[in-house]
Amino acid sequence: MTTTTAPSNGLTAVDRCDRCGAQAYLRVHLKGGGELMFCAHHAREHSDKLREVAEHVHDETNRLSGTPTPTE
Repeated sequence: MTTTTAPSNGLTAVDRCDRCGAQAYLRVHLKGGGELMFCAHHAREHSDKLREVAEHVHDETNRLSGTPTPTE
């Protein structure tokens, strides 16, 4: 499994958690094909199982801890 935090193919506000519908911050590409998206809460809750089935993980949960920049 590989994990990236790069903004390529970044997640947007339109991307939603497949578990609860909240904004997704983690995209998991599955070994068997397909992908799942999770909010930070459900990504943490299911992290052990995700490691088993993931081929690649795109993680943007670090966006949650940053300080927002003011817009002009």
